Amino acid sequence: MTAQREWFEKDYYAILGVAKDASAKDITKAYRRLARQHHPDANPGNAAAEERFKEISAAYDVIGDETRRAEYDEVRRMGPMGFGGPGGGFTFDAGDAGLGDLLGQMFGRSRRDGGSGPRRGGDIETVLMLDFVEAANGLTTSLKLTADSTCTGCNGSGARPGTSPKTCGACGGRGTVADNQGFFQTSALCGSCRGRGQVIEYPCATCKGSGVEHRPRDVNVRIPAGVDNGQRIRLKGKGAPGRNGGPAGDLFVECRVAPHPVFARDGHNLTVRVAVTFAEAALGATVPVPTLDGGEVSLRLKPGTQPGSRHRVKEKGIRTTHKMGDLIVTVDIVVPDVLGDAEREVIERLHEVSGSPRDRAVHRGGTA
Repeated sequence: MTAQREWFEKDYYAILGVAKDASAKDITKAYRRLARQHHPDANPGNAAAEERFKEISAAYDVIGDETRRAEYDEVRRMGPMGFGGPGGGFTFDAGDAGLGDLLGQMFGRSRRDGGSGPRRGGDIETVLMLDFVEAANGLTTSLKLTADSTCTGCNGSGARPGTSPKTCGACGGRGTVADNQGFFQTSALCGSCRGRGQVIEYPCATCKGSGVEHRPRDVNVRIPAGVDNGQRIRLKGKGAPGRNGGPAGDLFVECRVAPHPVFARDGHNLTVRVAVTFAEAALGATVPVPTLDGGEVSLRLKPGTQPGSRHRVKEKGIRTTHKMGDLIVTVDIVVPDVLGDAEREVIERLHEVSGSPRDRAVHRGGTA
């Protein structure tokens, strides 16, 4: 079966569950969601999930690439006539120059783009749990992954150590052979080498000739300072190995940041709540405020500071390479649970002097 015929028969958009006019971002999002759901690591021993994962990967390999997606859409648009059905009126050999190249480009493939060409490896996703302070300061760590990697037995060649792949005699190393279909003659993947252009006579015992093995490996990663919860870090070339000399895919690390018992985050700013007494708020005071590095800064409160008021301490927030955030301090007024005789006497005297608010309704809705 030619690649074009397979493209016509398989609706890759339906496989990924996206519309035909979906954006590249939506296609990638759908692929990653389905890949996580059906990945063999998440479904050990589930042959159906493994086949579904391969189907999803094959679909994304085509419509996840801008050039190949355009080729795929063109093949689907042309319909069965694109394969030289009974009513066709042209014959060409996609392996020859001239008309073969011209019509090959109509299908989105020139003879230089045969099945033996390099293929980029797939992307890999993983999750990294971070402490709040680690995320704020950044760190270098090692990720332990179990994923497709270059085979350690054959260094990716697929051949048993001491041997080498041989040029395929059926296709002469092109990876494609002529496929006669009525008035059309197209190029099909070579059945002998499956499009690789090479035949492995003595496959590697570790990877069974694929050049790839599923194994644990460590990846060093630098997490930049100020990474936020849910943020994704891209490590170029750290994903699955490519095929036929193609580049490796990328590794995407999703950072999950644990909450802090004292601080919270608002963009580049840190937030913290500080308790003060009624006297400190009413008369004004200088109060200590904790910082994320374990130290303290002094915050000057003006007389008449209100509960819930917010105060900014410059450049004591989250530091990144582009910006330094602030520390936002919210004041809480502490009301004592138990009053001593002296305290009660003073507060009662204060109540006599100050009286009650003239309009309590102003404060009942939570706004002033």
